[in-house]
Amino acid sequence: MSDPRLGFGLFLAPFHALGESPTLSLERDLELIAFVDRLGYDEAWVGEHHSSGWETIASPEIFLAVAAERTRHIRLGTGAVSLPYHHPLMVADRIVLLDHLTRGRINFGVGPGGHISDAMMLGIDPETLRERMAESLRVIVRLMTDTAPLSVSSEWFTLNDAVLQLRPFQRPTPPIAVTSMESPAGMRLAGELGAGVLSLTVAKSTGGAVDLRRQWDEAERSADVAGARVDRRDWRLVIPVHIAETRRQALDDTRLGGARHMLDYVEATTGRPCPVPGPPEQIVEQMAELGAWVIGTPDDLVEVISRLREMSGGFGTILFWGHEWAPIDAVRRSHELIARYVMPHFQGALDGLVASNILMRAEASRLHELRSQATAKAKAAPPPGAVGS
Repeated sequence: MSDPRLGFGLFLAPFHALGESPTLSLERDLELIAFVDRLGYDEAWVGEHHSSGWETIASPEIFLAVAAERTRHIRLGTGAVSLPYHHPLMVADRIVLLDHLTRGRINFGVGPGGHISDAMMLGIDPETLRERMAESLRVIVRLMTDTAPLSVSSEWFTLNDAVLQLRPFQRPTPPIAVTSMESPAGMRLAGELGAGVLSLTVAKSTGGAVDLRRQWDEAERSADVAGARVDRRDWRLVIPVHIAETRRQALDDTRLGGARHMLDYVEATTGRPCPVPGPPEQIVEQMAELGAWVIGTPDDLVEVISRLREMSGGFGTILFWGHEWAPIDAVRRSHELIARYVMPHFQGALDGLVASNILMRAEASRLHELRSQATAKAKAAPPPGAVGS
């Protein structure tokens, strides 16, 4: 990778525990995106879900249109549009419109669907989701990049001489990213189309469940076969993080919310077993010790990101899951600490300051002597207008 600057961002599924106003929860999500925009975060991604009771954004496009009006610099991504649930022409039209309305601040993330329960409500066989995602994305890319009429007769959608009347603001398309979990399917599709990747199970990699280098190799091999090109700078890793001034404070901040997330959402709602034994008041410590969650200080996060860079061979952006394990003030404080002490470490922002400081420290004694001599000379000089001056 020729550009060493690492991007930073927020990934909002979002996760909201049951029991409070969903309207206010959505408002907090918007406020958090605006907050990290002011901190200098590069990106914010928002998911699409239709069931579970926890993940309450059904249309990332609508949500991001509102977020765009509250932000100035941050890029906004769909993380991700569940392509099998929509006609590809409708998806392409919505994304291109959003691309224009934001003057090119949109990233287009796609996936097969976040919950099997969503597909079941729509009467879609879960085994067809990945195949339909790939079929849809190929059509969407074609619509965005070519004005020749396109006709497709698919098992689940039809196009008759279709043309996008509004062309993308970003050419040839908004940046595209395919979600990737543990299987190689997402990496292979990204390689085929020369797209970016959103890797969502990175936390497991510290335990050896996901081989990041092998994952990227899948994307490169697929790109070679298709005659396309993939770039590590378009690879985004998503990890769960909460940072405080001390590790103890970070653990205390997240103890209740982290356990609730693991037991009420992961285990009770999605049916996946909790990977640690508990009891509930020890789940956060156990997940941190397992390496699945980063709960600690800015130095701890610097160490984890550095290790991920080494393990993966390099990537372009690190994204933090938008959870509410801690009170909102502590969540904001976590992002502030990341912006102040972690981002500069990976973006070269301190290089000139450190170099200047080192130079002055090396010359400190001599500079002090020169300053003292200049001061003494100034004191000895006769006042202006004195006789003989």
